Amino acid sequence: MKELRIVFMGTPDFAVNSLKALVESNYKVVGVITAPDRPAGRGRKLNESAVKKYANSKGLNILQPTNLKDPGFLRELKDLEPNLQIVVAFRMLPKQVWAMPKYGTFNLHASLLPDYRGAAPINWAIINGELKTGVTTFFINEEIDTGSVILQKETEISRDMSAGELHDILMDLGSTAVIETVEHINKGSLKSVPQKEGEYKSAPKLNKDNCRINWGKSKIEIYNHIRGLSPYPGAWSVLDNDQKRIELKVYKTRIIDEDHNLDLGTIVASKKKLKVAVEKGFIEVLDLKLAGKKRMDAQSLLNGYVFSEGSKMI
Repeated sequence: MKELRIVFMGTPDFAVNSLKALVESNYKVVGVITAPDRPAGRGRKLNESAVKKYANSKGLNILQPTNLKDPGFLRELKDLEPNLQIVVAFRMLPKQVWAMPKYGTFNLHASLLPDYRGAAPINWAIINGELKTGVTTFFINEEIDTGSVILQKETEISRDMSAGELHDILMDLGSTAVIETVEHINKGSLKSVPQKEGEYKSAPKLNKDNCRINWGKSKIEIYNHIRGLSPYPGAWSVLDNDQKRIELKVYKTRIIDEDHNLDLGTIVASKKKLKVAVEKGFIEVLDLKLAGKKRMDAQSLLNGYVFSEGSKMI
């Protein structure tokens, strides 16, 4: 058995479970590297990352570099004498960092690599209608998400699962994968396999353009797009109501198979239902948020909002 000295790198909630699992398994975490505190909210109060909050609660040594190539940071990292580094939801590392430890640096990625390399694997798996996904641990190299695979764990994606729900499942599955990977390294039983070359599905960064709802797509594509972006960052559209346009986000919908001859995007609103005409049916909006308002169910909106005849989603 090796005497592991682990440096953990991560920032959001997704990474906390893995760090917590390491601490609770009594591995020696000699340092935690996370993002610098950021001003947030109206008061611009400095906001600590989820990983920093947990690391502080356990009295762990925390580093928050702004530049991973900074000589001062590299000295601090080397002084920790890490022989293994673990990365979960962090940023791209320079070679000076990932090549430092004797036993390497491995990353936890929320997909079954080589599919869904990139920044948003959880979202794109659902947007593309996948029925399964998982997590992968792999050794970091020069290219993003291309290193040799250590182990993978699979899970099913139900037809109505949101990105938020899948995130939580993979967060737990990922912490298990991290511990098993560390155990293999500790015992010297690790066998990694190079990723195969070829054409694979990607998971590009989410932005304003690829989060916009295209009401001209099929019912299932629109439905998957919305749940794949729920609750964050949220699929969005523009409501044109009596020549007044307002942005809104849609979080939850239902498919309705029903013939109609309406223009795509036309809104059909009753006292109880809010429907949008799409190809060969409707998308019923169940949960949404108008710009400047709180998130609400469609029934609450219909109680106080008047849709004019001919109102549309565009």
